[in-house]
Amino acid sequence: MRTSNFGTDAASIARTRRSATAGFSVIEILVVLVVIAILSAISIPYVYNYTKLYKSEDQAIKVMDLMRETAQLALTRRRTMRFEIDLTDNAALVIDENGAGPDTLIKRIPLESVSEVRMDAVPSGVTRPTPPNYADAAYSTDTLGHQRAGQTVINNMVWAARFRSDGTAVNAANLPMSVTLYSWPPAQPGSMTPRKLGEVRAITLFGGTGAVRYWKHSGTAFVPYQ
Repeated sequence: MRTSNFGTDAASIARTRRSATAGFSVIEILVVLVVIAILSAISIPYVYNYTKLYKSEDQAIKVMDLMRETAQLALTRRRTMRFEIDLTDNAALVIDENGAGPDTLIKRIPLESVSEVRMDAVPSGVTRPTPPNYADAAYSTDTLGHQRAGQTVINNMVWAARFRSDGTAVNAANLPMSVTLYSWPPAQPGSMTPRKLGEVRAITLFGGTGAVRYWKHSGTAFVPYQ
């Protein structure tokens, strides 16, 4: 009796076909790489510009959240907590004043370079949010060149607000401080002019209750958001 090789031949043909269709050709791989390169060339500048556009907003929100956290810690721990913006270290800090004991650093978050986002001055061409139209965060010089809570020291570039257990936010003299801080990208490093008014952000702090509010500039005026 003759043995048929039909089944073996069919299996061999199937394997050959699978081998022929498996994988990608060099041309197909090159086409995919070219498409990826084109998409990357288009998307990377867009992502960079998008990130740059929202740096002032991102920083303002970080600072606002940290101020609120400082106020909450003061309430829960029943003692004064200090919030600082330290431009010598380029960071925002939460500090436990520990009563008569030494200060303790609770949290630190890095800030953007002042060439990218400024918080050390009021940008030109804007008016304070109204209401509440609080005074701008004061900048004054300590005669010894040392940090004093509740004021900004030019030599050390530190701005501070002290949150107490009764919910108030005060300066070094324990007087309620109602202020406005600004976060904005300069047109050029060191410039007092914003790159765009629509990128300017503000944070208001009401000393009487420690309430913090966030504002966006529409290009003509500040609009409250939180």
